[in-house]
Amino acid sequence: MIGIRKAGNSRETGEVNMAPLIDMTFILLIFFMVSTTFVRDAQVDIERPGAATGVQSDQRVLRVTIDARGEIYVDTRPVKPWMVQSAVREQLSHNPIKTVLAVVDRRVNTGKLIEVVDQCRLGGAEEVGVAIDQEF
Repeated sequence: MIGIRKAGNSRETGEVNMAPLIDMTFILLIFFMVSTTFVRDAQVDIERPGAATGVQSDQRVLRVTIDARGEIYVDTRPVKPWMVQSAVREQLSHNPIKTVLAVVDRRVNTGKLIEVVDQCRLGGAEEVGVAIDQEF
């Protein structure tokens, strides 16, 4: 007699091995974390002045922020006015691009802005720009 089995005797188990899927998920997560560039803007409430002309700045520039109260931040770190030059010099020593972007609230007086721009140049900045909200 030829061996005929009943359908109920042989059970195939359908297991799915989740380890490769989890490994691949972690690899993708690490890839996206490493390949993403993060913009480090100070979390300061600022109303930028507007201008009809302007160009987009490089993301790797050093940002110096002056808020409406006149407080100064160099790359998100609060500094006193007399410390701007040394803080800029320290940050630019690690950055091949010697450009500073001043992110200034529209209510800051011009004298304060000029003082900060001057301190940035004395700190080694080759170019200093002012961030604006572009108006069309």
